[in-house]
Amino acid sequence: MAQTPVNYGEASIRVLKGLEPVKQRPGMYTRTDNPLHIVQEVIDNAADEALAGFGKRIAVTLHTDGSVSVDDDGRGIPFGLHPEEKVPVVEIVYTRLHAGGKFDKGSGGAYSFSGGLHGVGVSVTNALAKRLQVAVWREGQHAALAFSGGDVIEPLVTRKAQSGERKQGTSVRVWPDPKYFESAELPRHELAHLLRSKAVLMPGVTVTLTTEKTGDTVTWLYKGGLRDYLQQSLAADPMIPLFEGEHYADKGETENFAEGEGAAWCVAFTEEGNLLRESYVNLIPTVAGGTHEAGLKDGLFGAIKGFIELHSLLPKGVKLMPEDVFSRASFVLSAKVLDPQFQGQTKERLNSRDALRLVSAYVKPALELWLSQHVDWGKKLAELVIKQAQTRQRASQKVEKRKGSGVAVLPGKLTDCESRDLGMNELFLVEGDSAGGSAKMGRDKETQAILPLRGKVLNAWEVERDLLFKNNEIHDISVAIGVDPHGPNDSPDLSGLRYGKICILSDADVDGSHIQVLLLTLFYRHFPKLIEAGHIHVAKPPLYRLDAPARGKKPATKIYVLDDGELEAALDKLRKEGAREGSWSIGRFKGLGEMNAEQLWDTTLNPDTRRLLRVGFGVLDATATTDSLTKLMGKGEAQARRELMELHGDKVEIDI
Repeated sequence: MAQTPVNYGEASIRVLKGLEPVKQRPGMYTRTDNPLHIVQEVIDNAADEALAGFGKRIAVTLHTDGSVSVDDDGRGIPFGLHPEEKVPVVEIVYTRLHAGGKFDKGSGGAYSFSGGLHGVGVSVTNALAKRLQVAVWREGQHAALAFSGGDVIEPLVTRKAQSGERKQGTSVRVWPDPKYFESAELPRHELAHLLRSKAVLMPGVTVTLTTEKTGDTVTWLYKGGLRDYLQQSLAADPMIPLFEGEHYADKGETENFAEGEGAAWCVAFTEEGNLLRESYVNLIPTVAGGTHEAGLKDGLFGAIKGFIELHSLLPKGVKLMPEDVFSRASFVLSAKVLDPQFQGQTKERLNSRDALRLVSAYVKPALELWLSQHVDWGKKLAELVIKQAQTRQRASQKVEKRKGSGVAVLPGKLTDCESRDLGMNELFLVEGDSAGGSAKMGRDKETQAILPLRGKVLNAWEVERDLLFKNNEIHDISVAIGVDPHGPNDSPDLSGLRYGKICILSDADVDGSHIQVLLLTLFYRHFPKLIEAGHIHVAKPPLYRLDAPARGKKPATKIYVLDDGELEAALDKLRKEGAREGSWSIGRFKGLGEMNAEQLWDTTLNPDTRRLLRVGFGVLDATATTDSLTKLMGKGEAQARRELMELHGDKVEIDI
């Protein structure tokens, strides 16, 4: 049935202004399961003041009317007129996206290190609040104003501070709007954990949480820092003394890192019990980890492996892997990064590639020195690591025995990995032989296999299962992964699966996207249980390399970006950091084959720095998903595809 034509003209284009984008798509800017993240944005601002050395107190109060207030004794938000916008600065901070003091990273900037990155934090809080009121004490003056839904409802009023009032600081009280959240209730346990962690990471800063309804007040003040926190939180006694340290770059190290960048850490190794793993970047909790955790892992592994080799402790036939060291490690890690790159506005994962090198460069020599000074403890740790490696190898051998001897001969063009550990192994389906060659040279031979694909894979949407193997590429894919084609209601034998991750790796262009769709069609139609089990992934290679000059405290760096949008954002950031217009150079990758092995490893293959998206079944039911793919991939659906592109060509997303 044909749809009614929709008029599409100049008036169809709508420009969202101010905070409208946040209200239209709140999930792009914050977590919408509850209001904790928008309250956290206010807490983070108070913590940034303490991190910059201007505050010693953060007080959070849960009021009986459902509002939350955050008080600090920092410098107070400036409330004079902005020199360019001619609007009070405090109003700009709460009503404009991409505005704030965290962009000024140069010498003398308001914040050298902060969790603020995009300048959208408290603007989002304001947009999603029924009411938000701000009071500021600064330079002998008091200023106050209030907002509703992001709009000013009580304009700025200033007066002279009265005797007995505080000299400086900011107080923010927010009433989250429940219509934007699945639950209006704040998770108290998560809030308390967040505040406690702020106190741990800022020794000497007092953090309080008061509940008006009960009259209870909890206070956190840590002077022992990370060590005390980790010792109190461990489920089992550590087998060796805690390994702790900190290092921050000074002026002599600015060739590699910006002055002040570095990390503090405390690590405990236990033989049993639950692990505690917490990491932070500029006091922001990164619950999903990221490159700073990868740097800690790399540094620990490098030092312990070197110690084992130095003392000839490794039994014959045992091969160490980073997870053998990390599997029984509990840690608290606090990194300071001048310009952190997070995954999404919720900042739950750090993506900055330099952070891996930063943390590893400081952790490895510190642990090497510690092990050389405590050889007996080092040997005890080596025993634990070797035991973990032997357990892992035995488990992988058991999987191999179940496979039987009737396995088909592997494709000749498959470059296999050495490991037989299903949990560690990865297969990359790579577009083209030239890209396959770079991937073979740049991969981790232990755990990563490469299968180059020639040309575009057959559109398998309407191909009968019995005829699939007439196509050589599909035959080779099936044999390489060790699973036969099957349907959604089948129960295929997955015991022959050879790789825990099957990754589609194609160029960052239209043809590459087409190959992705063809392979996703193949897996959805004929290998659905692999998607259901979470084995199928899509790798996201960069489209551009940006060679950025030194600016302020930041040394010259190479920045890889996925698309034009990220490129513009990166250039905008360089300008705000003081880079001269045109002082950078931009290189565009025409394809994976243009990348050398080192670039491909750093951007796309390295598990610690790559961007890898897991493919899963989304919110659509199976019938709706099948109908969508039939329109896209069916041979007789040209008219349906045309209508689809006319209506939704600028925003089509398929989530399977």
